[in-house]
Amino acid sequence: MTELRYLAPETLDEAVGAFAKAGSAARILAGGTDLLVQMRSGVLKPGVIVDIKKIPEMTAIEQTADGGFRVGAAVSGMALAEHGKFGKVWPGVLEAVNLIGSKQVQGRASAGGNLCNGSPAGDSVPAMVAAGAVVTVQGPNGRREMKVEDVPAGPGRTNLKPGEILVSFTLPPRSPGSSDAYLRMIPRTEMDIAVVGVGVSLTIKDGTVTSARVGLGAVAPTVLLVEDAAKALIGSKLDDAALAKAAAACSAACRPIDDKRGTIAYRTKVAGVLLKRTAGIAAKRAQGK
Repeated sequence: MTELRYLAPETLDEAVGAFAKAGSAARILAGGTDLLVQMRSGVLKPGVIVDIKKIPEMTAIEQTADGGFRVGAAVSGMALAEHGKFGKVWPGVLEAVNLIGSKQVQGRASAGGNLCNGSPAGDSVPAMVAAGAVVTVQGPNGRREMKVEDVPAGPGRTNLKPGEILVSFTLPPRSPGSSDAYLRMIPRTEMDIAVVGVGVSLTIKDGTVTSARVGLGAVAPTVLLVEDAAKALIGSKLDDAALAKAAAACSAACRPIDDKRGTIAYRTKVAGVLLKRTAGIAAKRAQGK
């Protein structure tokens, strides 16, 4: 039986050193809501677990000088929900993070783990993509930044380099008249995996959309940034024609699979339907309604 070592470093440099030294035998422990399940089922048998929750930067929520937010990779969904300002500025990101499992799971699960798990159906990821969030990662060769949409490489895989650890998410400052929303389609009423998930972030001035981003999940090997859908919304007053064009762009971007939760045809159709609904919610929030 392989001996399992548990490490709880208190600095990021220590964590990176231990993680890189152990190589493929190591796993990062943030909330553990995926890792521990995989270990118990025998899917994963790591030799080293590096717990990052004792590193202050990993569990901090900070408002940046320009009005954006920096959220540590190990911040739980519950901690984010309890923050006094975050949910008012990024309600769509918060509602997406707080769809990860039950209340008990949300007390542990983090957006960092949700992203690094590599699931195309991870709820927080389309909302983070729509928000234009950037992640900071640190490894043996130093720090670098990546767009959230560039992190997933495929189901269960990321584009992080060997020894790199996800440190934090940075969300940009919001212009007046801006907001976001996230919706998903699930077979049950709660605690299920998304069949389709859509995040939309909008800025509206004098009734016209001046900027937009659309993130689409569970319909391809990775979460997608759907630029054609955003282009259809920008310059419009979210009239039926613009929404129909954006919905068609989302459906066209889909590359789903058939499985027990939904067919290719169903997912493709629902992607467009959810785009319209999510954009409507984001627009109402942006206009203070």
